[in-house]
Amino acid sequence: MHRFILPLFAFLTTLSVKASSPDITTIVYTTDVHGSYFPYDFIKGVPTSGGLARVATVVDRLRSENTPDRVLVLDDGDFLQGQPSAYYYNFIDTVTPHLAARIFNHIGYNAIGEGNHDIETGHAVYDRVASQLEMPTLAANVIDRTTGEPYFTPYLIQNVGSHKIAIIGLLTPAIPAWLPERLWSGLEFQEMVPAARYWIEKVRSEHRPDIVIGLFHSGHNSAQTTAGYRENESLEIARQVEGFDAVFMGHDHREYCDTVAGPDGRAVWALNPAANAQAVGVLNLTWSDNGDRPTLEGSIIKLDDVEPSASFMAEFAPDFTAVKDFVEQPITNIAAPIRSTDALAGPSAMMTLLHELQLDVTGAQISLAAPLSLDTEIAEGTLTMADMFKLYKYENNLCTLRLTGREILGHLEESYRQWLDTATRYPLYNYDSAMGIDYTVDRNAEPGKRVNILSLSDGTPFDLDATYTVAVNSYRAGGGGNHLTLGAGLSRDELLKRNIATTPKDIRYYLINYLRSQPEYRPHVVDNWHFLTR
Repeated sequence: MHRFILPLFAFLTTLSVKASSPDITTIVYTTDVHGSYFPYDFIKGVPTSGGLARVATVVDRLRSENTPDRVLVLDDGDFLQGQPSAYYYNFIDTVTPHLAARIFNHIGYNAIGEGNHDIETGHAVYDRVASQLEMPTLAANVIDRTTGEPYFTPYLIQNVGSHKIAIIGLLTPAIPAWLPERLWSGLEFQEMVPAARYWIEKVRSEHRPDIVIGLFHSGHNSAQTTAGYRENESLEIARQVEGFDAVFMGHDHREYCDTVAGPDGRAVWALNPAANAQAVGVLNLTWSDNGDRPTLEGSIIKLDDVEPSASFMAEFAPDFTAVKDFVEQPITNIAAPIRSTDALAGPSAMMTLLHELQLDVTGAQISLAAPLSLDTEIAEGTLTMADMFKLYKYENNLCTLRLTGREILGHLEESYRQWLDTATRYPLYNYDSAMGIDYTVDRNAEPGKRVNILSLSDGTPFDLDATYTVAVNSYRAGGGGNHLTLGAGLSRDELLKRNIATTPKDIRYYLINYLRSQPEYRPHVVDNWHFLTR
């Protein structure tokens, strides 16, 4: 099994030995940067070991030790969501050219993949960023419904010396399960395997490249499905679709560095440097003199010991200051600390805040929500804008659904199945609890028979056949997490019909306004459910 995880110094030493061969191409790639442009976490207010400022150092060193045009740099998407540095230029300062575009242009990337969280920002943001990039945005399976053609650039042909490298971009097709249609209006998302077959045949027949790279914003666990969509198909393409020499993966934030057997038995490199620019994936191509396929070698390079680029930090110093000033804005005072870990044991102050916000904004009868991060901790005192990113991590919108009592019960059964299934690691953002109803959860009962809904919280009897208005985030409303599909038994089409309202702005926006309206927020716990103990 190949697993090359190297510090930068060891990698550069290895590369300098190989550089005695005049014909070597190095491809560096990042993925799931999530706004980690600087070596600083604006949410926690501390330096970090990652960031595109460190990637700039790596790229500069590689270009200085090789012919610069033989170093290609790619990104695999999800760069417009996460840190406030992305949010600020997405929604606050929309006049200045977007920081992400300026950074990719500054470093000299050759192509940028599109990620699901990039689409989550909406047309106004991702279309603006694509227009400001000096390199193509790749996503061959995102189709413009009006023209029937790819909305973004499907592939890039990059000439490196006498060699031709093709890079085909694909995006996980599960977008409709996570995002309201207004964010991706006019688009459709094709399944990745058939799209990969079509585009590699087209590219090979029309361009005859020496090497084909897949730039896939999709993870490696093909067993994972979301509302009927196959979310992670990168390795399936490597195994099933002939002609790829390497696949660069993203989306699942899981480090991967290995080869898999393609359909012709040939080894295909598969790389994923995880997230937040704490590492980069590197593929070295050593070309032979006789025209044979080059030797490929993949590795993951950790950036812990890499100094941020001084020229990068100087170039974007005004942006760093602007974002820091933004996150330090006071929102209100909070009278007591709150922690996300409390939500694992039952009702908590943090979940009470989120539930009450959702009910206040929508006017729904019932709220369903989950903690989004395990390590959220808000101290007593001044709440700042940075704390808003701790309290709500994603740019989800808020939806109001019509659900029957039986469907709500099914939703909760699926939530607590994931919550209590110790054999499988489910993400915390799938651990939904409810407000507006009183209920118990029996840990020791068999799955599907754990939840007992006693009544609505106002004392009204809860009726399995009655219809209720329910507030959920847009991820859940589209079928994300399978609570409403597998749990409640609703199809994707039926979910669309049940959605009677979607907020025009993200939940964090409403959270900011909700807290700003209160001179002091006093955390409290609505104790409407509990785990039974025996």
